[in-house]
Amino acid sequence: MFEAWGRALYRARRLVLVIAVLFAAAAGVWGTGVFSKLTAGNTFTPPNSQSSQESDLAARVFGRGGADVAVLYHSDTMTVSDPAYRQAVTAALASLPGADVRHVTTFWSSGQPAMVSAGRHSTYATMQLAGADDQARQDTYKAIKGDFSGGAGGSALAAAGITAQVGGNLPTEVAIGGEVTSNIARAEGISLPVLLILLVLIFGSLVAAALPVAIGGLAILGSFTVLRLLTMVTTVSVYSVNITTIMGLGLGIDYGLFMVTRYREELRRQPTVQRAVARTVATAGRTVVVSGVTVALALTSLMLFPEVFLRSMGYGGVATVAVDVIAAVTVLPAILAVLGHRVNALRVRKNAGKAQEMEQGGWYRFARSVMRRPAVYASVIVVGLLALGAPFLKISWGGTDARALPASSTVRHVYEALTSDFPANSTAPIEAVVTNVPGRAAATVLAGYMREIDSVPGVAGVQVTGVRGSTVRLDVGYRQQADSPAARQIVTDIRNIPPPPGAAVLVGGSTAGLVDLLSSLGATLPWMALLTCLATFLLLFLAFGSVVLPVKAIVMNVLSLSATFGVIVWIFQWGHLSGPLQFTATGTIDPSMPILLLAIIFGLSMDYEVFLLSRIRELYDETGDNARAVAGGLQRTGGLITSLAFLLVIVVGLFSASGIAFIKLLGVGMIVALVVDATVVRVMLVPATMRLLGRANWWAPRPLRRLYSRYGIREADAAGPPVLV
Repeated sequence: MFEAWGRALYRARRLVLVIAVLFAAAAGVWGTGVFSKLTAGNTFTPPNSQSSQESDLAARVFGRGGADVAVLYHSDTMTVSDPAYRQAVTAALASLPGADVRHVTTFWSSGQPAMVSAGRHSTYATMQLAGADDQARQDTYKAIKGDFSGGAGGSALAAAGITAQVGGNLPTEVAIGGEVTSNIARAEGISLPVLLILLVLIFGSLVAAALPVAIGGLAILGSFTVLRLLTMVTTVSVYSVNITTIMGLGLGIDYGLFMVTRYREELRRQPTVQRAVARTVATAGRTVVVSGVTVALALTSLMLFPEVFLRSMGYGGVATVAVDVIAAVTVLPAILAVLGHRVNALRVRKNAGKAQEMEQGGWYRFARSVMRRPAVYASVIVVGLLALGAPFLKISWGGTDARALPASSTVRHVYEALTSDFPANSTAPIEAVVTNVPGRAAATVLAGYMREIDSVPGVAGVQVTGVRGSTVRLDVGYRQQADSPAARQIVTDIRNIPPPPGAAVLVGGSTAGLVDLLSSLGATLPWMALLTCLATFLLLFLAFGSVVLPVKAIVMNVLSLSATFGVIVWIFQWGHLSGPLQFTATGTIDPSMPILLLAIIFGLSMDYEVFLLSRIRELYDETGDNARAVAGGLQRTGGLITSLAFLLVIVVGLFSASGIAFIKLLGVGMIVALVVDATVVRVMLVPATMRLLGRANWWAPRPLRRLYSRYGIREADAAGPPVLV
């Protein structure tokens, strides 16, 4: 099938290229508009959780709760008791456009002492903005954000010596979205030229080097187009742009490099260009499809989670991988068919494109040296990976807030000031909405229930903040950090208190949202692991005809993942390297990040596993010699795998040089995983374990052998039946 597809592409090569150019042009015009369609809102909370239900109920009964914007005011000389302070702030707020700013709350209008700092030199105002949804309110904020600290009211503040800084939920979302967008543009401008230079050094030919870059660029445009299509039917998080762009460019170059390398090899073997294209698609193209399906299956597991953030990552990731695979096995063969032998044109190295004997290369000799002491290599590597993973046992979970922004961000300054200078959790209380409160006995019933809440260890006070008929809203203050284990325990303790007789209680707020997120992730994670492992096992079995290799690949991926997660905890939770990497350690890790990393890294690791084992399987079918096949397979792919990993590290590094801390975390995690996988697991642990297992690597029960013989996905068409034990 694949070889027939390659011949068809050769015949229709010009038509394919015309369609590809038209697609690229359309994607460049329409697809790049995706940035305005993505949401930076709260996409982390499980939609049907108790905290989400509480938020929806409170909004229906009491109106939309919470503040969109918080403006922090500070005077070095005056306190909030000075009439001039109040007059200046009130004048500044009155100058804001009334059609855009609604429900302004200040210390003077509410009398809430929590809105005044300990020294009484600072206060803040909260307000809600006009807009039917989060995106509309973001647009409102962008239109008037200069009015909060300047505009008509700015002169009154300046005359009184009062500074005003803007923060809060909406400014945080807008700041993160702007950082992501600017980082994408900056990274694209740097990465493509850098990658082209590196590919020229790898290939020794400018024409050959340009092809993977072209596929990577097409993949980026394709990923933007697919993401925009997805925004028409579902909510897509703005953070998905970083991941889909990294995956689009990285895998596009991976697959392009793999295809071009095999095509140059086939040009030396085949009598015609058509035959070389057909054999490239039949061998490397088939491997690319298997690899792409493997990566897509790993990313598909993200769709099991109800959180919009993870689901949108799954949608975008799978679609991006599909674009990469289609470009690699359709557009690239058509380009190769047009170029023919000119793929080696514009050489910068005389030996570019020349063959090397399998048993004369450094990777062959290295594999042989590893296989002479396989137990030693395997033992040392496994112990080392487990040691790297040890910090993961002490991970502490937490949420994402304005501290994810760069230290210079005004929005972050406001968050830190509200956290440190004002009463604990004044802007993020635990909320409890009590429904069906009996009218006549309401005061007595609620008084008893509030006393029980107040007796929970860590609670600093309970107050009624809203009454509508038989529904009452309570705000619970507490002394701990909002994302701390102690604060989460308070939520659990409050939820365990029996509701008043005949009433029902929903407990929400940001801390409760984190409790619900951890519960949701914990319940779904086993299903994610089951789906990923079963799908990977089945696909690798169909690719290689063994039940041993898939199990071994999964175990090695778990080792690689554990090492990566351990390094992530060591850096981002404990704060090591926070200076050079320019982020602030919060002492916690957002629980969504390891889930996302698991899917991405598992897919990329299997990507390299498929590349390596495909060549080993091909040689084993030819020779029946396990050790020679392993060494020969590493000789043919070792340099390729390390080159692919190095190029992807460059891509990830440039796209992850972001001021957003959790984007940086994802980038560092991917880099660590790529380095460990390409320099330790694939080139040392795989040869060592395959040598230890010998012919058992290729074992499968007799019924499964027949299944593989009939439905197996082979790298190359063997002259005879597969050699199976």
